[in-house]
Amino acid sequence: MVPYLRRFPQYVPMVLGVIALASVGALAAWNFFPALFPPHAHELLGAFPLGVIAFAYLAHQVVVRRSERKDLAKAILLAIAFLSWAANQLWPDLPQAGLFNDAAIALFVLDVFLAMIGRPSGSSGSCGGEILDA
Repeated sequence: MVPYLRRFPQYVPMVLGVIALASVGALAAWNFFPALFPPHAHELLGAFPLGVIAFAYLAHQVVVRRSERKDLAKAILLAIAFLSWAANQLWPDLPQAGLFNDAAIALFVLDVFLAMIGRPSGSSGSCGGEILDA
């Protein structure tokens, strides 16, 4: 197999992350120039980066970090939280929108709590500070 093709899966999380960041730029543009966008564009512009970053983080944990089960379970929990938040953004008028929102809140709180109790006392770094800890 061609060497660069073997490494291709490692680039997927980074590409998805860049797409998520670019879509946040579109969301920011909507906030400054809402008249330039079609009606209800904010729902999609808000949901899209949340959904994409959920998949980017999962791909990062599986492909790049090759996480153990415990860390993979926490990554799945976080991805579900982001996807619940995205669903709430995308379908705010749906009767289940409140459920999506509450699920996102509960999962984010659980994720931070697990990060707090999972870190040995005296260790430095913030929640999710993998880049800063390197």
